[in-house]
Amino acid sequence: MKNIIKLILTIVMFYFLFQYIDFKNLVDILAKSHGGTIAIALLFQLASTYLAAYRWRLIMKLLVFNESVSYYVKSYFKGTFFNQVLPSSIGGDAVRIIDLTKKGYDKKDAVYGVFVDRIVGLVGLLVLNLLATIIFYGTFDKDFSLLIILITIGGISGFALLFHLEKIAFLANYKFLNLFHRLAKRLNKLYANRTLLYLHIAVSVGVHMLSILTLYALALSIDFYISFQIFLIAVPPVFLLTIIPVSLAGWGIREGAMVGIFMLVGADETKVLAMSILYGLLLIISSLPGSYFWVKSK
Repeated sequence: MKNIIKLILTIVMFYFLFQYIDFKNLVDILAKSHGGTIAIALLFQLASTYLAAYRWRLIMKLLVFNESVSYYVKSYFKGTFFNQVLPSSIGGDAVRIIDLTKKGYDKKDAVYGVFVDRIVGLVGLLVLNLLATIIFYGTFDKDFSLLIILITIGGISGFALLFHLEKIAFLANYKFLNLFHRLAKRLNKLYANRTLLYLHIAVSVGVHMLSILTLYALALSIDFYISFQIFLIAVPPVFLLTIIPVSLAGWGIREGAMVGIFMLVGADETKVLAMSILYGLLLIISSLPGSYFWVKSK
């Protein structure tokens, strides 16, 4: 039932998008895209997935999960495949947790490791967006730039605050607040050496940079020429919005957000939509190795 609702919402969002887009022009743009540049974009996306899997391995190693890099790469690709292709109630994170528990690891530790991987990845995205907005301040109008700065600083500050909740003893006395208290305690233990935390965040920045390069290459493949600094500022908010699980694999939300944000700098909305559709299709293609690893693991 949940997937049916997501499908309906995805169709509705595309319906409204197509009200403002020349569909024939969109098809022409997609048909004339350059295959060689798309192949380069695919390499960037595969590299992004590999680096994300490597970050996850670094985090799990701190939790004494002793598996090879190839194990985490295979599991990460399987999770990506479930997220992008299969209309399943089992998400990619659940697949990764199941993989770890099949190896005999404690389920709670597996959940915690995947959760930390997600959070560190999100912080890396916020850091990249904040730095790009400050360095290239003026690329977008003042109000939009200030909004991004406030959101990113708020998110990063919230993450930093989480480490200090361990010191607030009374939180442990309340069932809901105790969750944050215990999480803060585990985070401080995991990242007793803060240098490791900064390293993992830096890796996350690299993961998202590769994803943005993927989109930039796709833009070039349809002769959509726009400065890379615009991508550094515009794309992270789109990634943040696609985290909201209200459509199938982010379809519809990604396209709407992409068109809306890029239009702020006068970009051609039809080319922006074509780029976003190509990116969605590329995500599916890049996740296909996960289908092989999944079938093989069964």
